[in-house]
Amino acid sequence: MDAEVVRSDADLLADHVAGDADAFGVLFARHRDRLWAVALRTTGDPETAADGLQDGLVAAFRRAGSFRGEAAVTTWLHRVVVNACLDRLRAEKVRRADPLPDDLDRAGRGSPTSVVGDDQLDPAEHGVRSERRAQVLAALAQLPAEQRAALVLVDMEGYPVAEAAQILDCPEGTVKSRCSRGRARLAGLLRPLLDETDPDPAPDGPAGNPSAAADVGSLSPRGPPGDPAPGPA
Repeated sequence: MDAEVVRSDADLLADHVAGDADAFGVLFARHRDRLWAVALRTTGDPETAADGLQDGLVAAFRRAGSFRGEAAVTTWLHRVVVNACLDRLRAEKVRRADPLPDDLDRAGRGSPTSVVGDDQLDPAEHGVRSERRAQVLAALAQLPAEQRAALVLVDMEGYPVAEAAQILDCPEGTVKSRCSRGRARLAGLLRPLLDETDPDPAPDGPAGNPSAAADVGSLSPRGPPGDPAPGPA
């Protein structure tokens, strides 16, 4: 077991290519939580996310020999999974305007959260918060897939623009442009919500409003159906 701990990602991938039957499983287990989080937030649908994650892992398993070490192994894995999710979105035209299921609507890792949890709110306030989150999710789902992926990686998962560019396999300027356009479109889509929650919204966050941003960020993905909820990455 100690030998598995000391092996780097690159070593595990190389061992997989060399025929080690367990190496890829160890590599996936190491990065599973964040890969699932990115897949779920990119697609906005648990079933599509599970399919995209599976497609990406199968592709990574088969194409491991093509890895040239020009980026970190984790960056390469994220690129393969994100591309698989984007392919799913384009091919299947998933229910992009539907809100996420309630069991995904939880505060969690790396997300801005309110001091008061949903379970401490009175029923009326809980209803308002749920409705606001549904509106934010519906707006996010209306973005083009590429813009949404960029916003998920940079604004929700906290990746530097440079690493997001490697994952999305595009120039840094393209990532910045997609994020800028995505934020601007979200601000327009969420204007009624922003006017309602803050008469003088600050220009920060994905929608220009801290409250709305918190509603987006507080969607903490859980693991695939049947699996335990992931811990911090």
